[in-house]
Amino acid sequence: MARRALILVEGTRSNGPLYVQAAQRLGLHPITLSADPARYDYLAAEGTEAIRVDTDNLDALIRECARLRATYDIAGITSATESFYATASKLCPHFDLPGPNPASIERCCDKFTQRQLLAEGGVPIPAYCVAANATEVESSAAEIGLPVILKPAVGSGSSGVRLCRSVEELAEHTAYLLGGKYIWRSSPRILVEEFAQGPNYGAELMGSEVIGTAAIDWGGPPHFVCRECTYPALLTDDEHRRIIDASLSCLRALDLGWGPTNIEFKWTKLGPVVIEVNPRLAGTPTPQLVQLAYGVDLITEHIKLVIGEEWDLRRSHSHTAVARNLIPDRDGILDWIDGDSRAAAVPGVAEVKFYVEPKTPILRNGNYRDKIGHVMASSPTLAQTEAVIQRAVDLIDWSITPFATLREREQYAAPYFPD
Repeated sequence: MARRALILVEGTRSNGPLYVQAAQRLGLHPITLSADPARYDYLAAEGTEAIRVDTDNLDALIRECARLRATYDIAGITSATESFYATASKLCPHFDLPGPNPASIERCCDKFTQRQLLAEGGVPIPAYCVAANATEVESSAAEIGLPVILKPAVGSGSSGVRLCRSVEELAEHTAYLLGGKYIWRSSPRILVEEFAQGPNYGAELMGSEVIGTAAIDWGGPPHFVCRECTYPALLTDDEHRRIIDASLSCLRALDLGWGPTNIEFKWTKLGPVVIEVNPRLAGTPTPQLVQLAYGVDLITEHIKLVIGEEWDLRRSHSHTAVARNLIPDRDGILDWIDGDSRAAAVPGVAEVKFYVEPKTPILRNGNYRDKIGHVMASSPTLAQTEAVIQRAVDLIDWSITPFATLREREQYAAPYFPD
């Protein structure tokens, strides 16, 4: 009997290893198709199969999957990264496999189209415009009124996202986005968006069920780098109901509801306002936090859906889970980082992970790549979990030697290619 395989189109450094490990636990043989498999260190570490193929070429992917089908029983095809999730969903019909509607995924991944559909569906969203050049950015910002958020119309991980509070900041960030430092996967289009103010929340859905809600600390502006995430969010029954209602309205407006969805909210004076809908799982540490808080393994249950098996979204417990991301306060060369073993030994700590090693250049760009590690903990109460997190983080330290000159910094800088 042919071995059952799960095809993963590209990967990510956050959820990628979790998908590989979950597939193996389910008795599947994970195979990653990638334009550059060497990008993903975890593939070699896990000893899993990876095949080089042009993942921007759907026909090439179809041919590769057809070739693999001669050796394996392809049980499912998916992707752990947003930019290839629609591509993976287009492959599924060719091999009679379950998957989301590719058109719905593509519409949702275009933030301008997404906002149009949400507005048509009556979902509360910030005021917005789309711009293709500096003149249009300036006029859109004048129409909405400063401060505004500038963000690429396609992208993830807060890449290229900035709060602009003045005309000077607006011009500066527009020049960054359009001046060659930010590499676009498609024609440049900038979303100019009203700055909705209030606490930040997130919702994780599988199918049409809200699995959990989170309180999110995005740190200080002008950039948006997640500093802490807490499951569940402390909400009143009415607030929780309104977030669930808004989440389900998003699914209807965007024709989603197959598989995972991640939704970001601001709680404004008008209630929950939708900032973004992601037709995929949020990245690390969200899946781990959901499992710590509720006992639901979102990645395993997603794979079950992908391979046509029945999932189980029942909660096995109710704890409070918190992740604190480690964010450097300066650019430079990392001299040393330590304390992970001491922090991991604190009772209640679930995971301590560093993403960098000594002698790594640290260059902060105001997106998810600024994080150099995280600490996760869980316990029956929020107060206890926060105390555990703080105790663990206090045991971690690092040293960064600042760059001596701007030229030294620039020698390590490179154009940013969004995942």
